[in-house]
Amino acid sequence: MKECPQVAAVRYTEERNMKNNNQIIIYGGTGFYGQKVVEKLIEKGQAVKVVTRNSENAKKIVGDKVELFQGDVTEKGTIEKSLKNTGAIVICLSAMSNKLIRKIKEIERDAVLEIMEEAKKANISRLVYMSGYEMRKKVLDDLKIPEFGAIKIEIEEKIRQSAFNWTILGDSPASEIFFAFTNRGRMIVPGGGFNAIPTISPEDVGELTAQIVLRNDLNGKRIKLTGPKAYSFPDAAKLMTEISGNKIKHIAIPLFLINVVSFILLPFSPFVRYLYKSLKLLNNFPKDLAEDVPNAHKLLRELFDYQPVTLEMEINRRINENNL
Repeated sequence: MKECPQVAAVRYTEERNMKNNNQIIIYGGTGFYGQKVVEKLIEKGQAVKVVTRNSENAKKIVGDKVELFQGDVTEKGTIEKSLKNTGAIVICLSAMSNKLIRKIKEIERDAVLEIMEEAKKANISRLVYMSGYEMRKKVLDDLKIPEFGAIKIEIEEKIRQSAFNWTILGDSPASEIFFAFTNRGRMIVPGGGFNAIPTISPEDVGELTAQIVLRNDLNGKRIKLTGPKAYSFPDAAKLMTEISGNKIKHIAIPLFLINVVSFILLPFSPFVRYLYKSLKLLNNFPKDLAEDVPNAHKLLRELFDYQPVTLEMEINRRINENNL
């Protein structure tokens, strides 16, 4: 029997309201990884809300199938109102840009703690938090950059102590990092980047995070997101050369030069100082973590249904786009 238009309209409204009441809210949804999470959730038919300071710019990034909530995440009112009609939260806030670095504490710490507090009041239980691959306080202390990971270490501990159905994601650097230092046949790397590091395609981060937030059986787990293999910068240069047929020359420049420049620019651009610290950590990435990358990736393949985007695939894509 054919459904009359009035009944169909009521049913559609009820379904839409039910869907909206189970929205997944993404804090940091227009960011490098966040926009991929939004994209994958939309592909899965999920209702998604993104908090943004500029709705017009956000629409260009995430499209028109997302509810955009305009406001500043550092303001309590924005957080409180944005959480209405949501059933799960993904936090992928980052202030690692020249524009936002001065507000890193307000964005990456204070805002996250406020989100947790307001989510608790709103009885929202599912929480997914993007963090660093593995935050080791001793490594940071030994490198004399303890503040570089202090916020994430604090937030992780607060989440562990909470009553949320939480999952913490240890995100690898994006595989784009190798291409960012490569131009006109030369890969110029401060410090050389001789230690192997885990990396991952942003596509994989988006897909894995989307699957994770939709599952309720991952409570209390910290999951490392990585590609199948750890590469050093010389390894990546060699692989690019082999696949493209064009010589990519790896060149190491002294890291202390970035250190000196970062001090000079500190009053004007504190971002360069944070960039130096990230490069210092990259050049001293723990070898045991790099060696364990295949095991971490194997666990991902066992837990989730996805086809990884490898570094080889990323290189071939850039060759086809004439970007390598």
